[in-house]
Amino acid sequence: MKYISRVLVLFLTVALLSGCSLGKKEPISKTGFYFDTVIRITIYDSDDISLLEQCFAYCEAFENTVSRHKENSEIARINNAGGNPVTVSDVTATLLQTGIVYGELTGGAFDITVAPLSILWDFKNNPGKVPPEDAIASARSHVDYRNIQIDGNTVTLKDPEAAIDLGGIAKGYMADTLKKYLEEQGIKSAILNLGGNVLTIGTKPDGSSFHIGIQKPFGDGNSTITSVVANDSSVVTSGSYERYFQTEDGTICHHILDTETGYPCDTGLFGVTILSDKSVDGDALSTACFALGIEKGRALIESIDGVEALFVTEDYEIIDTRN
Repeated sequence: MKYISRVLVLFLTVALLSGCSLGKKEPISKTGFYFDTVIRITIYDSDDISLLEQCFAYCEAFENTVSRHKENSEIARINNAGGNPVTVSDVTATLLQTGIVYGELTGGAFDITVAPLSILWDFKNNPGKVPPEDAIASARSHVDYRNIQIDGNTVTLKDPEAAIDLGGIAKGYMADTLKKYLEEQGIKSAILNLGGNVLTIGTKPDGSSFHIGIQKPFGDGNSTITSVVANDSSVVTSGSYERYFQTEDGTICHHILDTETGYPCDTGLFGVTILSDKSVDGDALSTACFALGIEKGRALIESIDGVEALFVTEDYEIIDTRN
């Protein structure tokens, strides 16, 4: 519930910073729950409700295809195949290829085969217990994106005990897909918020800029630490305050796991926000940069054209690669 409330606060922050007077046409919006998070899409230059309905139909179909939590999804079939080949759709094959690209780009800091560790830690239901050291070591030994073999639409896990979790890029990929669809329908002003993955289409109808608030980590839920301009672009944040539990001694264990150690990343950061054209890039890079830390994360961002980052340290200092 803490995670959902933070997402709802972000929706409010986006609405307030975007402004309430966006032209004569009243915006239309729709909210739903997919990918284990609240999704809200707002269109400012159309009153065609069917556009929103189609977007959420896409979300449902996409979740049923690529969520490891859906029993009959293509990802679940791969994970349960015991190393045998599985035929998948073009969407799943493309998303897996994207995950592999980011695994290579980040040296494994972002790894879509993190599922054995995610399942072990179970941050959604964990009452505050750190898994046994040997169990963590065992799960970590099966995390390696290089175990994914793709031949056309046939996917094989070379390690039968490996498992895929696309949660780190699925929302970004879906946001980009929805944006493309809406643009094809003539939409020129909209905000898509997929659980904190904010993607805008164009500007406000009056030509002014969208301003997106970045939540203050571990704040009271109503406070922002800064805001950014996001016209026809993506803003994605990953942070230790998004999903976590506290142990009996008060230690915070968050959901961004170090693929080298199997434990939550300890890089002196509370959050990383990525500014980019595509949401899928922001999704993967925000997680990777949090795991890499400021020095390596900044070097990675500076090596990629058209991408910027804001790092929020545990002292609430903002390090902005745009400066």
